[in-house]
Amino acid sequence: MTQEHQGGSRGWSAARKGVWSRLRLTSLRLRLVVVFGLVALTAAVSASGIAYWLNREAVLTRTQDAVLRGFEQEMQNRAGALPARPTQDELQHTAGQMANSSQRFTVLLIAENPEGRTVYGSSGGLNGFSLQDVPASLREAVTKRQKISSTNKYPYHLYWQRIVEDDTPYLVAGTRMIDGGPTGYMLKSLEPEAKDLNSLAWSLGIATGLALIGSALLAQAAATTVLKPVQRLGAAARRLGEGRLDTRLRVSGTDELADLSRTFNKAAEALEKRVADMAARDEASRRFVADMSHELRTPLTAITAVTEVLEEELEFEGGGIDPMIEPAVRLVVSETRRLNDLVENLMEVTRFDAGTARLVLDDVDIADQITACIDARAWLDAVELDAERGIHARIDPRRLDVILANLIGNALKHGGSPVRVSVREEGGAGGPDGAGDTGGADGADRAADGGAVVIEVRDNGPGIPEDVLPHVFDRFYKASASRPRSEGSGLGLSIAQENAHIHGGEITAANSPEGGAVFTLRLPRDASALTEDKDGTGNGDGARGGGTRKDDGTGEGAKGDA
Repeated sequence: MTQEHQGGSRGWSAARKGVWSRLRLTSLRLRLVVVFGLVALTAAVSASGIAYWLNREAVLTRTQDAVLRGFEQEMQNRAGALPARPTQDELQHTAGQMANSSQRFTVLLIAENPEGRTVYGSSGGLNGFSLQDVPASLREAVTKRQKISSTNKYPYHLYWQRIVEDDTPYLVAGTRMIDGGPTGYMLKSLEPEAKDLNSLAWSLGIATGLALIGSALLAQAAATTVLKPVQRLGAAARRLGEGRLDTRLRVSGTDELADLSRTFNKAAEALEKRVADMAARDEASRRFVADMSHELRTPLTAITAVTEVLEEELEFEGGGIDPMIEPAVRLVVSETRRLNDLVENLMEVTRFDAGTARLVLDDVDIADQITACIDARAWLDAVELDAERGIHARIDPRRLDVILANLIGNALKHGGSPVRVSVREEGGAGGPDGAGDTGGADGADRAADGGAVVIEVRDNGPGIPEDVLPHVFDRFYKASASRPRSEGSGLGLSIAQENAHIHGGEITAANSPEGGAVFTLRLPRDASALTEDKDGTGNGDGARGGGTRKDDGTGEGAKGDA
């Protein structure tokens, strides 16, 4: 398949999806079209039905009245001229004359001949119109003598009825001569009128269909007019949600949609100003923290040098420090060390907030890296390592050391030894164990391509309270209000999490069913793509000096004061 064909297929697919999205059942456009169509269909069907009924009655009544008048006149003129007892030939001749009138109906005459027998005369011949073709109810009404009264002056009247035979409508009528003459019946086909009415029905049906199509087009136009501003408003809201706070709508008109656009513009303007103010305050706050940290480093350097001298004096066997002030000196030494750690951590947090933290990648053996971290902090007797050599990853070794120092130090401080550290690999498509969990949102796709390294740190303590678990990575979080002061800075786990995120990984905290807390670190096997995204160079060499190494491994903050 060529690239042009693929592009055409994608374009057709996108267009089809766009049409379907406009015509889906929950679409306002479709609902407007359906409502307009139903209203137009109801109106058109009602109007067509009324028009058809009125025209049908008018046509049938006009034809019927003309035929009945003609038949009545023929009965008076032709049949009234017959003798009281006509012969068969006279009846036949008179019926033929009556049928040749302008209305062209078929006539049946019935009378008694001079011998007293009933004779018939039909204009249609022997196989034409017969008495059996006349409904029994009509025959009974015609032959029944009515009482003479003030409202009824004649004993016999003209009666008619519409019948249908072989899908053809007919008009049947009959009457009897008052002074003992013949009885006459008439049959008139209404097929021409039925054809005219069918043509009228087809015309009205076509008009109804055209009205329905027109209403759909009008509904589409109305929906487009109404929904286009709504669509523009939705697109602007999406852009605003994506962070483009300078998004504004063009306002025209004075209707409700124009008022809605003006309201959106005012809200967007207020939001942009609010976000700008918050960003300025946040930037000023970060700058203040960074400047304060840098300013504190100079006096801290001198204080640290003095405290080191004091610490040496404390360890001197000759007793260089007065026993009365020894506790105060030890407090100064410990608090100076703690203040120095806090400043270093604040500087590291400032780099993360400012987005200046960078990775310096190297190929490392995870087991060797963990061993070096434990050995540098003299934790060999308190930590059990379950890691095979040969598990390599391309990551920032300094930042991994910071993560491990915080996690292991936190486990030793709050959970108790022995602390067990285990390492395993997870494959890109689910891993050897089928877990397929690769950590954070950014790390999920990275680890799904090249796999992930999972490091678990488990202690033997009482575990983490359930109400504390969601906050263990929060900055300066205190698990207990009665312990506002702790030995750590309260930033250790937060810095560890940020270092995991910058690799495209994640740290999670949970309680083990066997007891104790478990911190799980997931890092992608290769974080090179992240340095390419940040630097555009494909490597991290240009980002050296992005952070300050912290090797004391105190692991501030977690269960007690995360």
